[in-house]
Amino acid sequence: MCHHPLAAGAMVDWRTIRQRTAELLDRLDVRLSPTARVKDLSVAQKHVVEIARALSHDARIVIMDEPTAALSQREIGDLFRVVRQLKAQGKGIVFISHKFEEIFVIADRYTVLRDGRFIGAGAIAEVDRDRLIAMMVGRRLDQVFPKRQVALGEIVLEVEGLSHETEFDDINFTLRRGEILGFYGLVGAGRTEAMQALFGITPWSCGRIRVKGREVRIRSPREAIAAGIVYVPEDRQAQGAILSMPISENVTLPLLDRICRGWILRRGAELAVARDYGTRLSVRAAHWQQPVEELSGGNQQKIVIAKWLATRPDVIILDEPTKGIDVGSKAAVHDLMGEFVEQGMAVILVSSELPEVMGLADRIVVMHEGRIRRVFDRDETDAQAIVAAAMGAT
Repeated sequence: MCHHPLAAGAMVDWRTIRQRTAELLDRLDVRLSPTARVKDLSVAQKHVVEIARALSHDARIVIMDEPTAALSQREIGDLFRVVRQLKAQGKGIVFISHKFEEIFVIADRYTVLRDGRFIGAGAIAEVDRDRLIAMMVGRRLDQVFPKRQVALGEIVLEVEGLSHETEFDDINFTLRRGEILGFYGLVGAGRTEAMQALFGITPWSCGRIRVKGREVRIRSPREAIAAGIVYVPEDRQAQGAILSMPISENVTLPLLDRICRGWILRRGAELAVARDYGTRLSVRAAHWQQPVEELSGGNQQKIVIAKWLATRPDVIILDEPTKGIDVGSKAAVHDLMGEFVEQGMAVILVSSELPEVMGLADRIVVMHEGRIRRVFDRDETDAQAIVAAAMGAT
């Protein structure tokens, strides 16, 4: 609600606004110009502006919903400093997060919700990480990465010497039916770029790709889908789904040739496909015509996965599939990977979370500066060795 101070003649008193803004920023010990444009600020600075605006209303309670989702570690530290100052000023903070390290650093008490239901509450000092995970997921920590034992089948994907002029070079690996192949590396290692090349988004300069023994030339996503390869991108909101469109239309986007009769879209067939795959993936929605933007992050991710599962692929590439979603949704995605390989698919899991890769993958490919540094079998995985390889150590 706008509460601009007014000068004589009912004109906005900009001088007083700038003065009050400076005072609020000083209270938060933040160095920002009151005349700076918000569009030019960092994400962390925009959060501070939101907090200052709440304080301008003399708010006694400030609700922060996933405020650190897009922040660096330094920015998170700055935000926590502001939160502590608000506490010192007598403000109440409701801090919503699924990052355990943040909860134990910043919170005094906790409340756990799962599937819209109250699970438990208490003092942070009286609970540990394992207990919180069990409450949020509904199972113990040792069951968070439920690796299913699946007999590996024939080779479905062979990549030989795949290279790009600047992003990656000499990528070689094989993938078997029923296998989860992990790709791990630091930011800039070239993992995403290599996967996008396999899906025909990023053009590659040389190399060979074979699917079920047949060499294929993939120059577009259409050709990748036809070859049986699909890609769930890291940024589901910008690249994976059209948020303003209904669930049913998102799920059936790659299937228009199957659900159309000539130029006429068969709405019944569209709805049937969406209902089928949405139910399989346990999507929680009011109805299948609900816009994707109204769903939680975890359900949005399930819609993107459902869209590609409906194409009945041989290979599904999951690029950071649990990034930015709550622990319960992460567990659901992990379960889905197990179901995929049991059904005979092959999975490529690209993840920056080492426990996730180590817990789910049959083999781990470690990349550094655009090249494969080392491949670990499941029975020889060692966190220290994997990280060392990711940092370029021999």
